[in-house]
Amino acid sequence: MTPAEHITIMTTAIKQAIKVMEDRFGSTETDVAKAIEGLKTSMQAGAPKTAPHS
Repeated sequence: MTPAEHITIMTTAIKQAIKVMEDRFGSTETDVAKAIEGLKTSMQAGAPKTAPHS
């Protein structure tokens, strides 16, 4: 994944999280969970790959 692609994914996840948090009364717990999962995924996408410890 290129840095530009990673930034795009993170930006989308952050925008979705902000949208959910701003709409406290219109957002469901599922919306919040999806936003949090999107943020986690976007952060992990750019994490360096490490070898498993033996």
